[in-house]
Order: sequence, then C-alpha cells, then structure tokens
Amino acid sequence: MSTSRRVLTYCLKRFKSSSQWLRRQEADPYVEKAKIYNYRCRSAFKLLEINNETNILQPGMKVIDLGAAPGSWTQVAVQKVNANGCLPYKPQGSVISIDKLQIFPIQGATVMSNLDFSTIEAHDKVIAALNGKQVDLVLSDMAPSATGIRELDKDRIIALCYMALRFAALVSKKDASLLFKVWDGKEVPVLETDLARFYNTIKIIKPNASRSESSEKYFLAKGFRGIQRPLENNQWG
Repeated sequence: MSTSRRVLTYCLKRFKSSSQWLRRQEADPYVEKAKIYNYRCRSAFKLLEINNETNILQPGMKVIDLGAAPGSWTQVAVQKVNANGCLPYKPQGSVISIDKLQIFPIQGATVMSNLDFSTIEAHDKVIAALNGKQVDLVLSDMAPSATGIRELDKDRIIALCYMALRFAALVSKKDASLLFKVWDGKEVPVLETDLARFYNTIKIIKPNASRSESSEKYFLAKGFRGIQRPLENNQWG
C-alpha cells in the first residue's frame, strides 16, 4: 500500500472514530447533566455514585485528587468535604489537586498543575501544603492515553495504580482510604492482593455512570494500616 493510501485509510478511521464519539456524547445523559450542574465533565457522576454508596467523602476530610484534570472529581470532593466553607455549621476540609496538565482554578481546592505526582518535587509540595497533616482519602480517576494495543494499555494503567498506591502510602493517615480506576486484566488480582497488604478492606465498584462498553471499574481500599515494611515491589517505584 502506498504512503498516501495509508494516510487516507488512517484519516478515515480517525474520522469514523470521532463521529462515533460525537454521537455517543450527544446521546449520553451524563454529559447533559454535567452541563446542568456545572461539572467540568461527566466523570463527576461516577464519584457521586460511589460516594452515595460508600460515604467516603465527609465534611472536614483532607483529600488529594491525583491526575485531576480537568477537575470534575475535585469539584465533587470540594463540595462533599466542605473545602469551600459553604456549609457553615460543618467542619471545613481541604482538597489538593495534582496533574501534569493544566487545571483551571477551583474554589476551595489547592491546584497543582503541570506537576507529576510521582516526583520528589510533587511530594515535597504536597507535604508543604498539608502543613504537617496527613490525608483521609486519595482519589485517582487516571488512565493512560490509549495506544490501541490492549495489553499495553492495561499494563500502563496498572503501573499508574501502583504509583497511586505508593503515593497514598506516603501521605495517608491510619485508617485512610484510597479510590482509583483500573481496567479488567490479568494483573488485577495481583494488584488486589498487594492492596490487601496495606488496607483492611477492598471493594470493587462499577458505577452506573461508567459506560456499559467500558472495562473500567474502581477499587476502594479502606482502613490504611500504615507502612509496615518498605515498598520494595519494583512496580511501585
């Protein structure tokens, strides 16, 4: 096949994929709800559903949102932990949002844009922002940019999960929780076993706002035990 024909074929596939995405967005009720409730994207409803089931977000809590852009989970967290002080008779919590990408300001949140949470620089900035405190909950709705190679993409999201776990272990107080996204794959049971080394209970959740064709699900790990031994698994560092 000539180069020009390959380029044409690629462009047609991209156009078809984009058209399918647009049709799906137009038919998605959560996209419209996000506009109505002023959330930055539909993923806000995933966290709202998970919280309705588990009550992991409470006024007064300290929360860190990893890979937060564009910020819809941060918006939910700010509301639920009263980081914006809108509930005058409830404890006021705090939310820190981190992402390599730009996050536009969110009232009530400390936003750290253009920052890789896995770096020493990010850890130092978070520690400084916490001012000697530890966190109650670490959130992560992160997913890698898709390569189109299914197994590679699954390996990449597992790597992100371990990075989130390692970060949470460094900043969480005893009995804290961790919520993160994963895709179905052969490494998921191993990840669950590793989580159980550090947390008392593990729950797998598939919110209704997750698209039915998506293999995504969420691990909710509760009851952080503290670091009992070094994070020696090569996948973690």
